[in-house]
Amino acid sequence: MTVNMTKGQAISLQKNDGGSLTAVRMGLGWQAAPRRGLFGSRTREVDLDASAVLFADKQPVDVVFFRHLVSDDGSVRHTGDNLVGGVGQGGDDEAILVDLARIPVHIDQIVFTVNSFTGQTFQEVQNAFCRLVDETNGQELARYTLAGGGAYTAQIMAKVHRSGPGWAMTALGTPANGRTFQDLMPAILPHL
Repeated sequence: MTVNMTKGQAISLQKNDGGSLTAVRMGLGWQAAPRRGLFGSRTREVDLDASAVLFADKQPVDVVFFRHLVSDDGSVRHTGDNLVGGVGQGGDDEAILVDLARIPVHIDQIVFTVNSFTGQTFQEVQNAFCRLVDETNGQELARYTLAGGGAYTAQIMAKVHRSGPGWAMTALGTPANGRTFQDLMPAILPHL
């Protein structure tokens, strides 16, 4: 059963049977919004990029994004860059796989961001979402829908963080501006 998350909402990543999830996929999907012009509606391709920044005690220690597809320890993997979105017709256009069992003990948070590498604002994007999927069985666990567009070029979507012996996910949904995850670091820090 999927939980449709609201900004600031947190959910445990414990399974219904009391066990812990071992592998999750953070999926990102979007479509370019049609723009009305003199000769009718048209769409312009929008290149959104998903990134995962790994933190240890509020310090960034690694990042996974389109130019660094696998974390140094191999526990987090980006499936590849999608330059236009909408390919999955509602499915994931970019995905980051997280092997929770392999994440080193000093990593306590992973923050997922999305940014418009080409600098277009979210006013030019529609049907954008991030979702968390149990990678072992394909079941969608949680979905955060990006509503309302906006005059910003990035969003700090969610974080997966240690919670007791397991993990939890918090929907952040914080608008920001920046073309890369590096540009977003000042906006990420207050959420750690």
